Amino acid sequence: MRLGISLPMKKYIILIIIAALTLAGLSSCHNQKNKTNNMENLSWEDQLKTQLPLLGHRNWIVITDMAYPLQSAPGIQTLYAKDDFASVLTKVKEEIDSMPHIFAHVYHDKEMDVLTDSLAPGIDKVKAAITHLYGERAQSMVHEDIIRKLDTASSLYKVVIIKTPLTIPYTSVFLELDCKYWDAKRQAELDKLMK
Repeated sequence: MRLGISLPMKKYIILIIIAALTLAGLSSCHNQKNKTNNMENLSWEDQLKTQLPLLGHRNWIVITDMAYPLQSAPGIQTLYAKDDFASVLTKVKEEIDSMPHIFAHVYHDKEMDVLTDSLAPGIDKVKAAITHLYGERAQSMVHEDIIRKLDTASSLYKVVIIKTPLTIPYTSVFLELDCKYWDAKRQAELDKLMK
């Protein structure tokens, strides 16, 4: 025995299904918007802690002065920290060091190497903070060269920029993340084995 559903009833059922799917879609959009808003309501430290397990080699974290431009590339996330530059730099280093999967190659603007307190008051204190945290690991590069590397990376990989209230030029510190548990020497050995 076959039960037949009348045409008006079929239309009614189809309308109910469409309405249910529409509501489910709207609910999903609303939940995604809430997740974004919740992320924005977190402190910069909490946002960074949320991102760090997701970041890996080829991602970047940049700690900048106040005049660093707000970049529009989709791969770049900009956070603002009200804390002083040295505190932010220290907290970021501690967070990266606590991660089992990443470490950072450290770069700073070569222009900073030649600036003095007479030309940029406070620069010596910033240099001392960077040296204290990173010592010889911090490499100098011309600002525009670092920016080009960052632009190239951001087209494929996430970049997190943390702006600080610092108002001294050429003080940005660029952290290029790399894999903590795999190194170039072992990669070279693997490459030989694969030939």
